Amino acid sequence: MTVGKHPQMPSPSSTFCSLQGSLLTLAVLTLISFTYLSLRSLNSPQIHSLSSSPPQITGVAVTTTVAAANSGKKVRETVEEEVDDNDGDGGDEISDLYHNPEVFRLNYKEMERKFKVFIYPDGDPNTFYQTPRKLTGKYASEGYFFQNIRDSKFRTEDPDQAHIFFIPISCHKMRGKGTSYENMTIIVQNYVDSLIAKYPYWNRTLGADHFFVTCHDVGVRATEGVPFLVKNAIRVVCSPSYDVNFIPHKDVALPQVLQPFALPAGGNDIENRTTLGFWAGHRNSKIRVILARVWENDTELDISNNRISRATGQLVYQKRFYRTKFCICPGGSQVNSARIADSIHYGCVPVILSDYYDLPFNDILDWHKFSVIVKEHDVYQLKQILKAKSGVDFVALHKNLVKVQKHFQWNSPPIKYDAFHMVMYDLWLRHHVIKY
Repeated sequence: MTVGKHPQMPSPSSTFCSLQGSLLTLAVLTLISFTYLSLRSLNSPQIHSLSSSPPQITGVAVTTTVAAANSGKKVRETVEEEVDDNDGDGGDEISDLYHNPEVFRLNYKEMERKFKVFIYPDGDPNTFYQTPRKLTGKYASEGYFFQNIRDSKFRTEDPDQAHIFFIPISCHKMRGKGTSYENMTIIVQNYVDSLIAKYPYWNRTLGADHFFVTCHDVGVRATEGVPFLVKNAIRVVCSPSYDVNFIPHKDVALPQVLQPFALPAGGNDIENRTTLGFWAGHRNSKIRVILARVWENDTELDISNNRISRATGQLVYQKRFYRTKFCICPGGSQVNSARIADSIHYGCVPVILSDYYDLPFNDILDWHKFSVIVKEHDVYQLKQILKAKSGVDFVALHKNLVKVQKHFQWNSPPIKYDAFHMVMYDLWLRHHVIKY
């Protein structure tokens, strides 16, 4: 009988050596894998499409060896998201014309995705929620806003989804029907009272998440019969002056734009601008009287103390914008004026000669980058102030002015960054401070 031999058991030392070798092999393979994936990430075409500064990649966790195989993919996906986000502006330059360019870019994008407005459907269809009298003339801004908000992507039929509520009352249209100021005030008060009684939304904030739009000082004053409408609701108005209780951090300055423009936009035409400054208009305010008295006979400033008669030629007034460096914009009987938007459109750097004027989009745009702002008491030094601007200064102001033209243009349907979207962005900023 043959007895079989027991197999020899490996010694502890050989087992340890074998295990150590396996771990070393695994470590080498892991290092090779990491190196390979890192090189692939560095050579990824998405990386090269970014700017020279490294992207800030957020939301990616640092993982252990278990997730090593997916790490390169995660990095690439995050970079692709950053590229898509940058491309979301359609290639538009977000320049330093904005107080905070990056904040504007990100907030604007968020507004486009999320902002919802509920429009109250109640009221006389001949008075409420109608496009005002016309889309031309000094009050075209009001008409364009009413028309655009109706079919806007911001509109929601569900008030529970709304961030803000639009009171669609057109005082300008009532004025066109011959309604007296006293009757307008009563109509507005009764209408708002009916909304308060029928819906619960006003009472949640006492109207702080509600807004109305008017581009006439009569419309502003017609709302004074409802104190909460003045003190709490957001007023989007073309008369942003303190004598109508305008509250800058709450209300919105609506740009008064005289559309359609008679002539194409100015730009890249500096060599044609040989006149230092220009203004023509009625002397219907103290500052205009002083401006005309002091400078109407000056040889370098083209100042007329009356409007230019059409009898002198076709579009003479508009053509003077084309050949002037600085266009004087003094406040009239009201602080607002379509002259500012005209100056911007025709490429003539506006000179804001008015105290207590909250300029349109003032909390978004840095007006000092494309206009000259002069206090009324400095009207006597107006020419010296303008001549002190060097050629380099004027070129920079003019170049920036061309960049902001898109913000002072109404379109139907609206397009990105135009006046309608800038007003909506101002409303978006204000809704964030409303708590209920």
